[in-house]
Formats: sequence, C-alpha cells, structure tokens
Amino acid sequence: MTWSEASLLEHIARWPRPGPLVGSKGHDAAVLARPSGRLVACADQVVLGVHTLPDAEPVQIGAKAVARTFSDLAATAATPWACLLTVRAPRDADERWLRSVLRGARTWAERLGAHLVGGDLCAAPGPASLSVAALGLLPGRRKAPGRDRARPGQVVLLTGPVGGSLLGRHLRITPRLAAGRALWLAGATALMDVSDGLGLDAERLARASGVRLVLSEVPIHADARRRARASGRAPLDHALEDGEDHELLATMPRAAAQRLLQRGLAGCPRAAIVGRVEAGAGLVLELPERSGRVRGRGWIHGVAAIEGARS
Repeated sequence: MTWSEASLLEHIARWPRPGPLVGSKGHDAAVLARPSGRLVACADQVVLGVHTLPDAEPVQIGAKAVARTFSDLAATAATPWACLLTVRAPRDADERWLRSVLRGARTWAERLGAHLVGGDLCAAPGPASLSVAALGLLPGRRKAPGRDRARPGQVVLLTGPVGGSLLGRHLRITPRLAAGRALWLAGATALMDVSDGLGLDAERLARASGVRLVLSEVPIHADARRRARASGRAPLDHALEDGEDHELLATMPRAAAQRLLQRGLAGCPRAAIVGRVEAGAGLVLELPERSGRVRGRGWIHGVAAIEGARS
C-alpha cells in the first residue's frame, strides 16, 4: 500500500469551495473574507500511538483532530470559523485510509460551523499525525475569558462528569461551544478546557490566576467507574487524572452560576457547581473520600508514561 500527494490533491480539489474563501481555490495560502468580530486562533494535534491507538477508525481520527482543537475555542467562548489541516503519514499508508481521515476532519469542521480552507500533506517515517490550526470569532467588546481570570469569591462550575475517556469518549469529543458562549455571557471570567485531567487543569487554572481552587465535588463519569474496576484504582483517581474529557471548567459569581444552571446549560445536562475560588494558592479537595491540598496529576507530555495511547 502507498499513497500519492498528487492523487490526494486531486481528490481535495473536487471538494466544494469553502465559504470564507475569496482567493483562488487550491492556492498554497487561503485568502479569506474579513470576518466580523475578534479573531481567536489555536492549534492542536493528534499523533497515532499518543492521542489514539493506531487501529482507530480513520474518520474518527480526523474528527478528533478537529474537535479537540475546537474545544480550545469553546474555552474562549469563540465560534469556529475556519481551520487548516496538516497531515503527516508514512509512505506505505493506505490512500483510502488517508481519504477517510480527511473526510472525518472536513465533515466534523462543517458540523461545528467551520470550513476546512487549507493545509499540507507530507510523507515521512514514523507514526501518522494530524495538526489543526483553527480560527474562531468572538463578538463584541466584552473581555475574553482566560485561565488567569479566576477571582476569590467565585464558584467553580464544571460542564459534565469526567474520567475514563479512553473507553471511547476520547474519539467522540463534543466541544462545549454553546456552553462556553453561554458561560461567558452569564459572567464567567475564567474558562478552561479539561483535556489533561481535571486535577492538573484545575491546578493550572489556580496557578495562572494566583488563587486557590477548592473542589467540594467531583462528578465521576460512569466510564471512570468502569476503568476503576479493571485497574484497581479509585474512580476518583480516574476522574481527576485520565483527561480528554473536554468539559469546561469555569469560575463565575455564584448567583450567575445558579441562574444559568436553573435555565439549563446547552448540551450539558449534568453541569454543576463543584467548588469555590479563595485567596491563596493551589488545589484543595474537600471530598468525603479525600481532603486537603493536592498536587494536580494528569497528562504531561515528555513526563507521563505512554501506555498504548494517551488517556
């Protein structure tokens, strides 16, 4: 099996013209119409054997590369607008596999309201990898949320239960785009995508904001309990450390959070207030099974051991 860049480019040339494109189709750089609103840019990647097992369905691999990048847009309350995809694959990759990867990325970008406007292809030794650069739009002049904007006196809100994503949810990511926008409009000042583990990401948010985050509840996903039965570890450990949940962690005034939850947060029926922000530093647990200051653990590239795939 092998693949050809020329053949893939001919295949891509038959795709419909992307909406924001005003320059030539198929040019090395995409000339886009000027959007309304502030531009938000982010990039992420998927490497086979790290972010997913090599035998995952190629359509899901392409979709995951787009979805995990757009999840960072969700944490900025931005609406996806356009993206670029870079694919690196070994010379002996099956071209049908690559076409399915491309289809997954393009289909998922369009499903989330954006257009795949360009990218690059490369044949090289080693595992296949995908890199996505995304552009989103943030309307108005309200200050954008950030992980450095948590303030003492706020509550901590989580959009859904966490843990155990390796059982399949890591390939079925749903960026909390509507929820991110609703949280920001309701008064959230800090927003963060939970991708490397709730414990690690909560500690990062606390450090960036110069505050203490106290978690009095950790919603544990059923997948975390299933993994715990197989691993012998506590479900709470999986909830805090597994990562790739892609829920949003937010801080905001308590009254605003309560009003938002009473109305219902789009796509997040299990969203809940899970803690509070205090003066101080670090991450503190106030749970029946564990309490006290803890060091956030999760996935850190270059440090964490890879056991088959990123969890």
